[in-house]
Amino acid sequence: MSGHSLGEFEELVLLVVAANNNEAYGVLILEQLGERLKKKLNISAIHVALKRMEKKGFVESSYGGITNERGGRRKKYYSITSLGKKMLDSQYELRTSIYKQIPKISFGQ
Repeated sequence: MSGHSLGEFEELVLLVVAANNNEAYGVLILEQLGERLKKKLNISAIHVALKRMEKKGFVESSYGGITNERGGRRKKYYSITSLGKKMLDSQYELRTSIYKQIPKISFGQ
């Protein structure tokens, strides 16, 4: 995966995209990630991360149909690419291998 990078926030957004593959869109990602992190996020941060990851080839986007509920605007849906999945797998393996190196320490719990 050399030449590719994935920041912490991008990784979290990509995980939510993968979990909701083909059904992920900005507001859904914002709500699910905000709920998990227990903090208020900015929709523009989500969109910036998605645009960056689309340029890197980690996600693809497509537009849904025009709806009256959205005033004639279409939702932009995101799905993870095979490169994006490989990046998530690589990140998972890296984090897990480092985590497994932590010695068994008791903190009195």
